[in-house]
Formats: sequence, structure tokens, C-alpha cells
Amino acid sequence: MKTLEMTKANSPLVDYARDVDKEPVILTENGKPVAALVSIKNTDVESIRLSMDPEFMKIISRSRSHLKSKGGVPSEEMRKRLEV
Repeated sequence: MKTLEMTKANSPLVDYARDVDKEPVILTENGKPVAALVSIKNTDVESIRLSMDPEFMKIISRSRSHLKSKGGVPSEEMRKRLEV
């Protein structure tokens, strides 16, 4: 993983973005991480938006807690029910 102090980040953004396929680039300020450049080649914009949405993440968290405490329907059973 590459770490780059923001005060030393003087190349165009595109130069740093080209390297993220090899490894993430972590931007720091006074030695503390403030941002990351990572590859998103295997995802889509909607997935990124949802993963950054606090309300959606609350729904996911509640769902995981419910599944852990009360169980759920196995994915194979759900596929049968949905005829997938």
C-alpha cells in the first residue's frame, strides 16, 4: 500500500489514479490517513453510492443483527422459492 502525504502530492490526480490497480494510495495529513484512492473496476456506481449511504448501512446492520439472532432462510431455499 502506498502512503502519500498531501503536502507532497503535487502530481495530477490521474497519475495517482493509474497506480491503484497495483495498490491503494492512502493520502495522509500530518501522518494521519484522510483519504484513499482504490480500484473500483469490479463494481458499479450504484453499489458505491449505497455503501456510502448511512441510512442504507443502518438497514444492512439491522438485517445482519436480525439474521444473527433469529436466523434466516438459506440462499438455496430462497432461490427455490423465487424459482431462480
